[in-house]
Amino acid sequence: MNFEIVTDSSANLPEEWIETYNIQVLSLCFYVDGEEYYGYEKGKKTDLSKFYKMMREKKEIRTSLVNTAKAFSLCEDLLRNGMDILYIGFSSGLSGSFQSVKVALDGLRDSYPERKIYCVDTLAAALGEGLLVKRAADLRKDGVKIDDVYQWILDNRLNVCHWFTVDDLFFLKRGGRISTATATLGTALNIKPVLHVDEEGHLVMAGKERGRKRALDALVRQLEEKSKNSLLQEVYISHGDCKEDAEYVMRKVKEKFDVKNSLIRILDPVIGAHSGPGTVALFFMGEKR
Repeated sequence: MNFEIVTDSSANLPEEWIETYNIQVLSLCFYVDGEEYYGYEKGKKTDLSKFYKMMREKKEIRTSLVNTAKAFSLCEDLLRNGMDILYIGFSSGLSGSFQSVKVALDGLRDSYPERKIYCVDTLAAALGEGLLVKRAADLRKDGVKIDDVYQWILDNRLNVCHWFTVDDLFFLKRGGRISTATATLGTALNIKPVLHVDEEGHLVMAGKERGRKRALDALVRQLEEKSKNSLLQEVYISHGDCKEDAEYVMRKVKEKFDVKNSLIRILDPVIGAHSGPGTVALFFMGEKR
């Protein structure tokens, strides 16, 4: 292994993957009533259900980008130790974090001209981003060179499908995704939105369903329409402290497809802060987004 994979905490990776594959993680942070927390801290297993409990209590929550100075420090240490760097980052269409890290890495190029430094805007989020990081780590483990891993991600990033629904429209309203009137009417009529991340890495509304179960079933239908074949390499699900709903979706998927690798994870707080408790997000490789 002659290169390091660097990503950010929004990739929602399990700690065991981070350790097993030696992935470097830059943490985004969030604030609850002014107190600072980190989305990821090495070696710490945070009970994220407490974060979603605070959201349900309507506490004031703000999010922040990856700190450029911390990204610079981490990456300079790697370069100083003779390692090339492949940074796989959170969609620039959803956050300024990719640009923050890119600024840090661009500032290091002149000092380490002999080293390869690649930055990839995944145009993905949460376990969609995590799926690409995991694939990159597998390729590196198989001896694939950094140039080819970088190219693979560029060639395949728009095949990573993100489909999700939320349970409480308040959080989409607070983030400016929908109007107050839409949130009020939708809540009264039990309307649940179905959203996805488009090819520019933006969060967009794709449809709506009457009732929670129909919205969850709609995620599975999207997988049926967009999956490449009946054998799925990966199906990942993130949830906003609603594991039973995530398990329901995974069960439905496995009734219809052979799934080689599956994962259910509670959603990273920095992303969950914008979608809220009750979010269920489905990630897989498809023909297109």
